Amino acid sequence: MNGYSRRLFLQLGGVATAGTLIQARSAHAEDDSFALLRRRWRDVTAGSGFDAAAEPYRTRLAELGTTAARYRDTMAPADASLWPGLAFPSFIGTPARLQTMARAYALPGTGLTGDAGLASAVAAGIDHYRRRVYTAGADPAGNWWNWQIGTPGRLLDAAVLIGPHLADRQSRALRDAVDHFLPECRLNDYSGTSTGANRVDLCTVTLLRAILGSDPGKAALAASALSPVFPYVSEGDGIYRDGSFVQHTSVPYQGGYGAVMLSGLATLFAVLRGSRWEITDAGRQIVFDTVERSFAPFVHDGFCMDLVSGRGIGREPYGDHRRGRGIASSILLLGDAASAAERARWQGMVKGWALRDTCRPMLGAAERSDLGFHARLAAVLDDDAIPAADEPIGHRLLAMSARAVHRRPGWCAGLSMASYRIGHYEHGNGENLRGWHTGSGMLYWWGEGHGDQYSDSFWPTVDPYRLPGTTVSTRRLADGAGEGWGDTCPPGRWVGGATDGTYATVGQHLNGFESTMEAFKSWFFLDDAVVCLGAAITGEDGVPVETIVDNRRTDAFLTVDDRAGWAHLEGHGGYVVPCARLHTLREERTGGPEPVTRSYVTLWLDHGVDPRSAGYVYLLLPGASLARTRARAADPGWARVLANTARRQGVQVPSLGITAVNFWNDGAAGGLTASAPCAVLVRERGDGTATLTVSDPRRDLDGLTVTWDRPVTGVLRGHPLLTGAATGAKLTLTFGRLSDRGGSSKTVTVRLG
Repeated sequence: MNGYSRRLFLQLGGVATAGTLIQARSAHAEDDSFALLRRRWRDVTAGSGFDAAAEPYRTRLAELGTTAARYRDTMAPADASLWPGLAFPSFIGTPARLQTMARAYALPGTGLTGDAGLASAVAAGIDHYRRRVYTAGADPAGNWWNWQIGTPGRLLDAAVLIGPHLADRQSRALRDAVDHFLPECRLNDYSGTSTGANRVDLCTVTLLRAILGSDPGKAALAASALSPVFPYVSEGDGIYRDGSFVQHTSVPYQGGYGAVMLSGLATLFAVLRGSRWEITDAGRQIVFDTVERSFAPFVHDGFCMDLVSGRGIGREPYGDHRRGRGIASSILLLGDAASAAERARWQGMVKGWALRDTCRPMLGAAERSDLGFHARLAAVLDDDAIPAADEPIGHRLLAMSARAVHRRPGWCAGLSMASYRIGHYEHGNGENLRGWHTGSGMLYWWGEGHGDQYSDSFWPTVDPYRLPGTTVSTRRLADGAGEGWGDTCPPGRWVGGATDGTYATVGQHLNGFESTMEAFKSWFFLDDAVVCLGAAITGEDGVPVETIVDNRRTDAFLTVDDRAGWAHLEGHGGYVVPCARLHTLREERTGGPEPVTRSYVTLWLDHGVDPRSAGYVYLLLPGASLARTRARAADPGWARVLANTARRQGVQVPSLGITAVNFWNDGAAGGLTASAPCAVLVRERGDGTATLTVSDPRRDLDGLTVTWDRPVTGVLRGHPLLTGAATGAKLTLTFGRLSDRGGSSKTVTVRLG
């Protein structure tokens, strides 16, 4: 006899039954968790929050249904294609059509909502593509992104939307393929192509893979692997404390990868909210902070400036407006996870953008591309309790990405530079092959009504050797010259400047792209003008060197007065060029894959062939009338040039109380003396106080002493890095280690004697 009693068998049976019940409850809870994620994914990404029977949703949803029906009816599976005309691998076209069909199945009002036949066609298409292209063991030829992000993202999206219509066998095979090309170890190391926006995309694909297979381990990995994205970085890819966002190591990218990162995080925060995998990392506050620190500075009247959009600037006409809409959409969605105060500010900001974007009205464009965004934006626009925010006034200098944005009433300017950390330009995948000189001090500017200045086929038609604001060798360059993916950094370290938040002095020690040319360039951003200085311009390329005062896409009337040293472009603004002959050209230029022609007015300064220490001085007056331009030219004392050499460049503007100097070396100018290379901006106010702002653009100073020959009675507000201050007949300020402060500005307020 074994000694096992009937009671023991009953007890064990009870334990087994309880265990079964616990397992059943656990499985049920798991099903509920993933049902929530599937529902959230559909609502957030496919669209929700609108009445499908109301316009414009009724019409747009019907159009979606018509398109999906056409795709279903023309699907013709073959060895080398799923649709005639979309030959494999068709990484974008084929998965995108399947995605469209799946959305027509999932969304209301399409005429195919819940249609089993349509869903079965999507399932068959996914499996057909998986067997012939995206199959475990296939050679991932070409761009890695297609295999790890683009293709699996679209296929998984379609699979999740059609739910049980994808058979277990088909679902398992798709999951195996994703696991093959995107193994979990890909998220173990935060480096290479698994950083920034790419990491967010990889986590999104992993979450979709988890939802499709109801896999809690994958869901947990997708959420936890986001954590390395949040902290600030001091080099390479990611978010910087000054608001910079960099991808591909050396490319400012808020308008491209940054926008993708913001969209992906907003989506993941929304989908996972309230689930067991909700993103609770304390670092997510940094993401919320990027809205106003990193993205908003580069959105003007609804479009995202090209100076932070890498190789994507020439992809399509009005691409800057599309990027602006994408950022706006992400901000409204992210607002659901933010604080009430942040959400209110962001809604007002987006509302202002939408109301001011008259070139490509945001609401109308959203109707054609994203019904969920349209519903959120329409609600904000219709809510009288949400005030539309005006364009902010002030200056933002993002030294770590060599970018600056200046806003004044009626106009806005953006500056794009290159440094030992930031490339001249990015090309790759055959894109932006002639963007060579965008980092050579390109000065974008927009006046009222100029929202399409760089939008309407500017990049395919502009003369790439004559980008506004740049100083360039006219040496001819090959398409795609230099290393790809932004690896085009020059050696210059002094790139940046100082700003008090209203005005700024910005400089660039410029080394020409694939050229012997060298120059020292400074910009002084003021109320109604930008004072532009150039010095020590040299070159040995055997060709002329030019500084492009401006190159406007317009056929407006141009008036030039060579004797008085000014020019005026009707409806745009004025230019004061006191000491050089201004060359002008009006031309029609044609370019683009589907050739278009645009009118240009170009103004430039010719420094001659192989110049030796050439220079320039000119004023840009955005929005100025002809009369104001003429008057400014007749008042040479309005902005006094203090120095314009390879050692220092500076100006004084008495009416604004401004003295600003870029010290390329130690020295003195305009009553200011600096012990080392730095930027200094002094602003005397009308209340008997003054501010003195300094920065270390080279990021290599262990200490700095600045002296101002002006009686000062005391320091009203110092700075943590201020280690000493002597007042009296003159002011002497001593600062500690500046090298690890990212070129940021430090301001001290004093009482004048």
